[in-house]
Amino acid sequence: MYAVIKTGGKQYRVSAGDTLRIEKLPGDVGATLEFGEVLMVGGEKVAVGAPLLKGAKVTAQILEQDKAKKIVVFKMRRRKNYRRKNGHRQPYTAVKITGIQA
Repeated sequence: MYAVIKTGGKQYRVSAGDTLRIEKLPGDVGATLEFGEVLMVGGEKVAVGAPLLKGAKVTAQILEQDKAKKIVVFKMRRRKNYRRKNGHRQPYTAVKITGIQA
């Protein structure tokens, strides 16, 4: 059984036991989360919401709260003596999907 959930402005296809990195959510390591914005539940029978499924939820456990690897943001205009170098580390939450309730 799988589900399509929406969190952090993105959509993820998840199954029980999956681990994924999502946009940072509040909570401590080991806490449980519930995703109520379930767009679709599939398996033997597919149920599609318009846009959300009523009563469906996906539960997950927080594995870690961390920051991603650093990316370098470099802006330059040729021949104008304009250069800007910046770095960015996006915070994320790693979760493990524990259950899907349709």
